[in-house]
Amino acid sequence: MSTEPAAAEGHPGPADTDAPRAGQGAEATGPEETGPEEGTGTPDPDETDEGSGAAADQDGATAEGKDEGASEAAAEIAAQRELQERIAQRKAAKEGPIAAGGKLSGTAADLLAAVRAVESGERPAAVFSEPAPAPRKVVAEPVRRAPAAAPAGRAEPAVAAVDAVRAILTEGGAPVSLAAPAAATLGEGADSALRDDPWQLLRIPGVRPEQADGFARALLGAECGPDDERRGRAVTVWLLEQAAVAGHTALDAPLLTQALGKRAVPDPDEAVQSAIAEGDALVFQDALEEPPGGPDRAPESARKTAAEDGAEDGSEDGPEDGEEAARPVRVLVGLERYALAEESLADGLARLVNSLSKEDSSQALADWEPAAAAASGSTAELIRASAGHGLVLHTGAEAARAEPAALVQAAARLGLRVCAAAHTVDGRRRLAEHFGPGAPEGTAVTVSGLLSGAEGPGRDRDGALAVDLLVVLDAPQLDVETAAMLAESLPDGARLVLSGDPSVLWSAGPGRVFADLLAARVCPQIASRTPDPGPVGELVSGIGVGELNQVEAPGKEVVIVPVRDAAEAIHRAVQLVADSVPRAIGVPSEQTQVITPGHGGAAGTRALNAALKERLNPGPGRFGGFDPDDRVAYAPTPGRTVPGRVVRADAEGLHLDCAGTPVVVPQDAVERTVRHGWALTAHQAVGLRWPAAVVVLPGDATQALSRPWVYTAFGRGERHLSVVHGADAALPRAVAEVPAKPRTTRLQTLLRAQVPTAQ
Repeated sequence: MSTEPAAAEGHPGPADTDAPRAGQGAEATGPEETGPEEGTGTPDPDETDEGSGAAADQDGATAEGKDEGASEAAAEIAAQRELQERIAQRKAAKEGPIAAGGKLSGTAADLLAAVRAVESGERPAAVFSEPAPAPRKVVAEPVRRAPAAAPAGRAEPAVAAVDAVRAILTEGGAPVSLAAPAAATLGEGADSALRDDPWQLLRIPGVRPEQADGFARALLGAECGPDDERRGRAVTVWLLEQAAVAGHTALDAPLLTQALGKRAVPDPDEAVQSAIAEGDALVFQDALEEPPGGPDRAPESARKTAAEDGAEDGSEDGPEDGEEAARPVRVLVGLERYALAEESLADGLARLVNSLSKEDSSQALADWEPAAAAASGSTAELIRASAGHGLVLHTGAEAARAEPAALVQAAARLGLRVCAAAHTVDGRRRLAEHFGPGAPEGTAVTVSGLLSGAEGPGRDRDGALAVDLLVVLDAPQLDVETAAMLAESLPDGARLVLSGDPSVLWSAGPGRVFADLLAARVCPQIASRTPDPGPVGELVSGIGVGELNQVEAPGKEVVIVPVRDAAEAIHRAVQLVADSVPRAIGVPSEQTQVITPGHGGAAGTRALNAALKERLNPGPGRFGGFDPDDRVAYAPTPGRTVPGRVVRADAEGLHLDCAGTPVVVPQDAVERTVRHGWALTAHQAVGLRWPAAVVVLPGDATQALSRPWVYTAFGRGERHLSVVHGADAALPRAVAEVPAKPRTTRLQTLLRAQVPTAQ
C-alpha cells in the first residue's frame, strides 16, 4: 500500500455543485436527491426523514433498447402487481386471525383489542399469527415481449382528474407539480379524498408532515388541529413508509408510538389503533426465543409485556408448579404490502425446503456424486448440498462466484433445466465468463430480466419458471418483495441456491433476506474457501472481519492519497481519474469509477460529477444538463441504476448506450431518471466492478461510514484502488466498530414456524 503526497500544484477552491433539479419543499425529487447514504438503516423511523428513499441508489439489470427500456420497466411493475394480487388472494383465503394475546396488557393489549374490534365487521382483520403453509397459487405466465411491444403499465390519470387535484392543491397552497402523482397515487376521486382528508397528501412521495399540516390548515381552517384522528392515522402510515425506506418491514410498537410523540401526535397509542382499525397498518405479536444470557437480555418491550402478564395474573414470584411460564412476545406494526410479501416469501421458501422428498434427495445424491467427486473443496460441498436440498445458501466474495457457476454446469450436464441470475448486467457478464461460449442461451440472466420475462427460460403451463435449479448471485441485494416473487415463481421440487457476499451493503428495498436466512439456519450453508486474489482482495478480506490492514502493493494496486479538505479531495479525485491512474496503472478514465458516501456535501456525487464533467467532457449541457459522451446513471425503475453513456438527444428524448443496449429516455423522464455517473454512491455501485476505483472519503461524510460501506466501496476495483482519504481516524473506527445498521424484519420468525432448524 503506497501513500501519495498532496499535489504540489495549487488546487482549485470548492467545485460548483449541481443545483437540485427539483423544487424545494414538497416538490418531487430526482434520482440524485435520494439515497441510503443520506440517512438509512436506523431503527427509529423519525430519523429517516432526510432520506427520501433508496430507490435510485441501487444497481439493477440492463435496460432493453429503444422500446425495450420502457417495456422492461413496465413488465417489472406488472410482475410486482401480480405478486401483490397473488398474496392478497392468499390473505383473503386464510381463516380469521387466531386468538392470541389473552394475557397481554398495556399497549400490546390495546393494539390487539383494536384488531378484535373489527374482526366481526366489514374491515379485514389485521393480525397475522404464525402462518401455515398455503397451497401454491397458479401464476399467469407473463408475455415474453417483442422488442417493439411494451406491456401496459399503470394507466396515466385522466387530464380532468389531474386538473381537479391541481385546483385543490392550489387552494391549499401545495405545489401544483404534485397534481399528477397525487391523482395516480390516490386514484379515482383523488380531489374528494384530499378535501375529506387533507393529510392524504402524505401518501405522495417527498411530502413531509409539516407540509401536509400546512395544506390541512389551509383547507380546514379552525377545524384543523394536532389531535385530529385523520392526522394521527396518516402520520402513522408515513412513519411506517419512512421505516421501509430505511429497510424495515415492521417496527416495534413502542418505537412507533415514541416517534409519533415526536411528531406532535397527542395520543400516539390511539393513532396506532386507528390506523390498524382502518386497515392502514397490521399488528403482529411474535413469540421470542429466549436470547443468549437469559430473559434479562430480551428486548425491553418483550420484558415489559411479560412483566405485565405476570402482574395481571397476580403472580409476583413466577408461575405455579406445572404452569408454563409466559413467553415474551414482540409487538410489531407494519404496512400490509411488506407484511404480505414477507409472509409469501416464508411460505415459498418452506415449500421449496419441504417439496424435495427423502427418496428424491437420496437418488439425486447418487446421481450428482460423480460431479461432486470431480470437483474439490467448497465447490464439491455446494454440489452435494444442492443435490439433497431444495434451498441452499452459499457465501463468498468475487472469486467464489466460480463455485455456483460450476454447480450450474454440473446440473446442466445431468440434464436439469438450469438458470443463474445476477443483480446487474455487469454481474451477468462476469457470471457468463465462467460458463464460456458454449453455454445455452438464457443460462446467465439478471434477476429483473428473469422476473419480467425478458430473459431466461420462460414459464411452464402453471406459470412457474421452467427450471429445476435456479442460482441467484448477489443475494444480499434481494429485497423482500423481489425475493418473494422469485420463491413464488419456482415449481415444486425445484432447487434454489442463494449465493452472495454477506459483508456487502444490504438491499435498497425493505428486508434483509440473505442475512435473515443465514441467521435462521433452516437450510445448508456452504462457506467458500476461495479468497479474492491480489493486494485489493487481501485488503477487502481484512475489512470484512473488522481489520484495516496495511498490505503490500508493489504494483501500486492500492494507493492512499491524504487530503486536508473537500476541495482538495475533489481536485485529487479528478487528477487520479484523468491522469494518474491512466498513466501509472494503464486503466483509461472511462474504466475508472469514483465512489463517495453520499450525493450531497462538499465532495458528494453532485460536486464530483460537476468537476469530472468539466475535466473529462466539458460542454454546455444542451439537453437537461447532458452532452454526448457524458457518463450517466440511469434509473429505469425505483431501486435500479444502470451505468451508461449519452449518445445524442433529439425530439424523442435522450439516447443512451447502457452496456451495449440502446435506450431512449423521454424528455419528461430525463430529470427524474438520469444523472451524471462519473461518481456514484456505494449503494449504486453494489453488484458492479470496474478495472479501477477511486474512493473519496471527505471529512464531512464520516458519519456515513460503516464496515459494510467501506467493504463495498473498496471492493469495486478489480486491479486498482485509490483512496482519497480525508476521514482521519473515522475510517479505521468504522471498519472496527460500526457494523450494518439493524433492520426490523419478521422473516426469521415466519420461517422457523414452518421449517425446522438445520442441524
